[in-house]
Amino acid sequence: MQTTIYMVRHAESPFTFGQERERGLSPEGFVEAKRVAQLFTDIDVHYIVSSPYARAQQTIQHIAEQKSLPIIEFEELAERSIMGLNHIAAWDVLYEAIRQSFDDKDFALEGGETTRSAQQRAVPILEKLLEEQRGNTVVIGTHGNMMTIIMNHYDPSYGFDFWNTTSKPDIYRMTFSQNRLEQVERIWE
Repeated sequence: MQTTIYMVRHAESPFTFGQERERGLSPEGFVEAKRVAQLFTDIDVHYIVSSPYARAQQTIQHIAEQKSLPIIEFEELAERSIMGLNHIAAWDVLYEAIRQSFDDKDFALEGGETTRSAQQRAVPILEKLLEEQRGNTVVIGTHGNMMTIIMNHYDPSYGFDFWNTTSKPDIYRMTFSQNRLEQVERIWE
């Protein structure tokens, strides 16, 4: 019996220091979120979960409304911070840290979370969904780093280079047999 997980990376969201949880989508991001929902019009969705962050939930809100399903929030699906949230660094420093964190799963900048520790908190949620929603279709509102980190657990070829090619928004359909990943397909164009 196959279970389908749709990983929906959030749409465009303007960065505001200190507002990781609260910052929502940009006007363009809200338009893209409606396009995301259109892709799910003919897909039978059984369960919807999300990161607690506003931008992830706003990206899948139209899907939830379309399917008359609640969005179940999991703190464990929050984005991984490669550096402590109280620190500011240039983008090139963060970018290199993300690269290094996929080569060395125990690496993070000061106050940040490693790839390994992010997997240890998020993968049990996916495993729980695969058990409780076996044979069903689940939508997950997520983030680029967290999506890649989860996918990397099941297939190590999903790492920095994959993360670096993803868009905002982005959608990947993951097909599982029991708890074994069988196929990944990008469905966002």
